[in-house]
Amino acid sequence: MRWDGQKDGADRQQALPGLPGLVRSVRTPDFADVVFHEVNAKSVLNRVPGGGLPFGWTINPYRGCTHGCTYCLTGDTPVLLADGRTKPIAELSLGEEVFGTSEGRFVVTRVQAHWKTAKPAYQLTLSDGTRVVAGGDHRFLTDEGWKHVTPGRCDDFEERPFLVKGAQLVGTGRFATPPAQDDEYRTGYLWGVVRGGLPSHPDVLARVREFAGGRLPRENELVEWPTTPGEEWSKGFLAGLFDARGSSTGGQLVMSSSDSVVFEAAVLALTRLRVSHVVEVRGVRIIGGLVERLRFLHLVGPAIPRGNAVEGMAVPVTSRLSVVSVESLGVTRTLYDITTGTGDFVANGLVSHNCFARNTHTYLDLDAGRDFDTQVVVKVNAVEVLKAQLRSRKWQREHVAMGTNTDPYQRAEGRYALMPGIIRALADSGTPFSILTKGTVLARDLPLLAEAASSVSVGIGVSLALLDRELQSGLEPGTPSPQARLDLVRRIRDAGLPCGVFVAPVLPGLTDSEEQLDALLASIASAGATGVTVMPLHLRPGAREWFARWLVRERPDLADNYRKLYSRGSYVDTHYRRRLAARVQPLLARHSLDAHGKREAAGIPGDEEGLWPEGSLPASTPPTPVAQEQLTLL
Repeated sequence: MRWDGQKDGADRQQALPGLPGLVRSVRTPDFADVVFHEVNAKSVLNRVPGGGLPFGWTINPYRGCTHGCTYCLTGDTPVLLADGRTKPIAELSLGEEVFGTSEGRFVVTRVQAHWKTAKPAYQLTLSDGTRVVAGGDHRFLTDEGWKHVTPGRCDDFEERPFLVKGAQLVGTGRFATPPAQDDEYRTGYLWGVVRGGLPSHPDVLARVREFAGGRLPRENELVEWPTTPGEEWSKGFLAGLFDARGSSTGGQLVMSSSDSVVFEAAVLALTRLRVSHVVEVRGVRIIGGLVERLRFLHLVGPAIPRGNAVEGMAVPVTSRLSVVSVESLGVTRTLYDITTGTGDFVANGLVSHNCFARNTHTYLDLDAGRDFDTQVVVKVNAVEVLKAQLRSRKWQREHVAMGTNTDPYQRAEGRYALMPGIIRALADSGTPFSILTKGTVLARDLPLLAEAASSVSVGIGVSLALLDRELQSGLEPGTPSPQARLDLVRRIRDAGLPCGVFVAPVLPGLTDSEEQLDALLASIASAGATGVTVMPLHLRPGAREWFARWLVRERPDLADNYRKLYSRGSYVDTHYRRRLAARVQPLLARHSLDAHGKREAAGIPGDEEGLWPEGSLPASTPPTPVAQEQLTLL
């Protein structure tokens, strides 16, 4: 039975004979549809590329993850390309340019991974008629942050944020269906492009030759207008005229013509297609914002790429995109997803989340979709290999951080129990370490972690920004409540382990008063925290614009102050940081959380003492993106 999975003709999910160091592939009733590929790894202790982090080494005993966080859409879902056109997600290619978002604006990014999986399908319907079929784990951006299609749990505490009726999504809404380019459309296109003045653009010339049987027609051939032009002719005519006499400078779509007959035909065609427009002295301009401009481009399908009409434009937030229903289709469908450089993309007009970690699975010739969830590589010899690496004369006992790629305490750890041996090996060698996890299996190893902490530095951290439950649920929907996080601190402390707390982020004008900070630090001290790092709000791309919208909606009186504090970028004004430091330091001392109290602690960034054994995140300089992501995980 041990080698049955390696026999010729075995199920692909059961056998991956090309996997380096493969011992066997096994299934277990406890993990439906998951195959564990047990391998003998050559190395377990790996250097972290780059610099600027408080650690240089990591250990990942697993590749792939049984948390099952997949984000997928049906193959026909149109994705917004960098040229302004759309393409079904199933047809996208690696390296292809699409639109993602950054700081609330559309930016060009590339497809870094493309995969498919099979999941139960749900249909999301919005008030403007947009319909998207996706997996329940898929996330869309709302005016309150990312939310999953269906309920579930992604952490150890509370239910993950999910879409409910009335939730407002972010984006342009459904894309118009591209023209069929039938004979009527082709005729209309030739009329528009030739009567508008045939340009020399290669894409236009190629389309004209294709539509005209390999030749370039002359204007005197197109003199009698059709008696009753239909919608397809109108689409083709507008596409041709726009290719000949259109512009998209500054995001504005404008068509002009000195020929009054052509100009009047354009206005009639726009009216026929119900495209919002206004007639101006020099031409006709599409109005209605980015939503209507995209609808025009997709509806008529010009040959010349018009991505500049989208790039840099603000991502719309409109009441038209409120959730009407989320319905299970009752079937399992083949679903697709991509990874992009921005971490998101635009699916049928909706800003859609993708998974950044999945692409690492392709390094093993496994796909980044279903394989990531169901083909979990287990380094069964991790403990033995680690012991050998730690015995090397070259090993300098540098800090090791675990949980930086895949969770060492995912559910599979309950089966393979690799972490106890890893913890013992690190402790016996005198190597300090820290662990980031959202797996409750960690509770199993609390006695062992406490024992290890008696000989080496062990880092465990919890993030807690405020006590106000109502404010917290609005700013951090779906995250553990403040009380739940304080209880977690107590549980770690009850095990005799040090537990640091990140008071992050402190929100100017919202959570930074002396009274608020005093109450928060008192609760943290009461829970037994051994360290505190206070960090002001950091508005990096992807969060800045959404927080700004929340602020304008909920606390417009603070908007101008925030614009001043964050006028230079993602990091708050230096003067504010100094004021916050002056306010916090006496409070840290009051609750014995300062460096001179009975607990060792880290204060405002700027102190060299930190939560992590090898020092805190650099205080006088902003944390690196990876370090900031770890704070999010905490």
